[in-house]
Amino acid sequence: MVGEYAYTQPHGFSNRIKNVAIVGAGGHMGKHLAEQLLKTGKHVVSAIARPSSTSKLSEGLQVVRIDYSSEDDTALVEALRGQQVFIITMSVAAPRDTVSKLVRAAAKAGVPYIMPNWFGHDAANDALCNDSMLTRSRDSICAEIKSLGVSSYLMLVCNFWYEFSLGGGPYRYGFDFQKRSFVLFDGGNVTINTSTWPQCGRAVANLLSLKELPDDESDQSPTLSQFCNSSIYISSFRLNQRDMFESVKRVTGTTDVDWTITHEAAEQRFKDGQAEVQKGNFKAFPKMLYSRMFFPNGDGDYQSRRALHNDLLGLPVEDLDEFTAIGVRMGENGDVAQDH
Repeated sequence: MVGEYAYTQPHGFSNRIKNVAIVGAGGHMGKHLAEQLLKTGKHVVSAIARPSSTSKLSEGLQVVRIDYSSEDDTALVEALRGQQVFIITMSVAAPRDTVSKLVRAAAKAGVPYIMPNWFGHDAANDALCNDSMLTRSRDSICAEIKSLGVSSYLMLVCNFWYEFSLGGGPYRYGFDFQKRSFVLFDGGNVTINTSTWPQCGRAVANLLSLKELPDDESDQSPTLSQFCNSSIYISSFRLNQRDMFESVKRVTGTTDVDWTITHEAAEQRFKDGQAEVQKGNFKAFPKMLYSRMFFPNGDGDYQSRRALHNDLLGLPVEDLDEFTAIGVRMGENGDVAQDH
C-alpha cells in the first residue's frame, strides 16, 4: 500500500484514482456504480464480464470478457494489472468461493483497494450481522484481504435499497402493490435508513473522486485512504413504514380504505422466517432478513448512532415520492424476484 502523504510518494505518483474495474457492472447495483463513475469523467472504468453474459452494459465501459470462475486466474490477473480499485458486486446466490477467487487475483495484480460485495448492512453491528447470516461472509473476506497484505477493503453501508425493497413484495417493506395489501411491523413506527440505487452509485463515484492521500501533514481535506479497511455510511431516507405508506398513497392517489392492512410483530416474523430458512426454504430469507432490520431496538437506524458521510461525499437530498413511484411500478410489474 502507498504511504501516508502524497509528497512522500515516488516520482510520478498521481494523487487520484483513475482506473476502476467492476465485476457485475450489468446488475442492479453494478449498473448504477458504472453509470455514476463514468459520469464524473475522472475514471477509466473496466467491466469484467463472463463470455456468456448477456447483461446490458453502460456505454463508455471498457469491457473485458473473462471466465473468472476458472481455476486458472492468469487472464483475470492480467486484466486487473494497473487497476487501482476493484469493485465486486454480485448476487448473494453466487458461489461462495467466487469473491475469494476475485480477491486473490486482485492481490496478485497489486490492486490497492477492493470493494468486496458489501453494499447494505452496518458491518460494525455484530448482532445484526449475526442474525442476518452475514457475519461469516463479512469476516472471511475481510480477513482474506488483510492476510494477503496487498489491498485495503472499502464497504458501503447503505442498508436496503429503497425502490427495490418497496417493490419487492410483502417479505421486504411489507407492500404488495398487485393486491394493494400492506403489512405493518410493530405498528409501522420503527425508523430505519434506506438508500436508492442512484445514491449508492453517486456515493462510490464521489468517494473514488477524492484525493487518495493527504498532500502533507497540514492537509485536512477528505481522502480515500481515510476509509481503508472500514465502512462508508450513507443514506437516502431515514423513515418508518408509515412514512413509506404516506408516500405510496400520494403517488398512487389512494387512501387507507383502498388497502388491506394487517399487523405483525417484527420479532415473530423474523423467528418464522428463520425457522423456514433453517429447514432449507430460502425463499423465506428476505422475510427473515428484512424483519430483523425492523426490530424495535433501532439496529436499522445507524444514523442515530453515527454520522453519515453524505455531506463529505456531496450527496444530494433526494425526493422520496420520486423513488416511491419507481418502487410502486416495480411492484406492479413484478420486476423484483420474491426470493432473494
